[in-house]
Amino acid sequence: MIEVILEDDRWEAVGLAALCDPAERVALELTGRVPEGFEIALMGCDDARIAVLNQDFRGKEAATNVLSWPASEAPPMADGELGDIAIAFDTCQREAIKKGISIQNHVTHLVIHGILHLLGYDHISDVDAEEMEALEIKALAKLGISNPY
Repeated sequence: MIEVILEDDRWEAVGLAALCDPAERVALELTGRVPEGFEIALMGCDDARIAVLNQDFRGKEAATNVLSWPASEAPPMADGELGDIAIAFDTCQREAIKKGISIQNHVTHLVIHGILHLLGYDHISDVDAEEMEALEIKALAKLGISNPY
C-alpha cells in the first residue's frame, strides 16, 4: 500500500494517488513479490521542496524528478516497510512536455522507478541500468504505457 501525502495541490489534478496502486502492483509482481503487505510513503511536492531534500540527502543543489529512501539495506521479500519516495510536480511536468507524453504516464514511470530503487535496484553501472530499465519497460507495458527509453 502506498500512502500518498500531497504537499502540492497540483498533484490532485494529475491523480497521483490513483496512479500509485497499479504502479506498485506491477513493480512488486515483476520482482517476485506479492503486493499486499508492503508499505511505501510517497510525497507529491514541488521543485523547491525536492531541491531541499536533494541537497540534504544527496548533496546536490538542484531539483530532480524523484527521490527514494529505502527503509533498509535488504528489502523484505514478503511484506514490510519499503521506504519513502518524493516526486516533484514542476520537474515531472516539464519532462513530460519535453517528451511529448502525458504527465500521468511519466509519473507512473517515475513511481515504478522509485519503487525499484526501494527494492535495491539502481542505475550506477551500465549493467544495472539495463536491468532496471528492462523491468521498468515491462512494468509500463503491463499498464499499457509505451517504452519511455
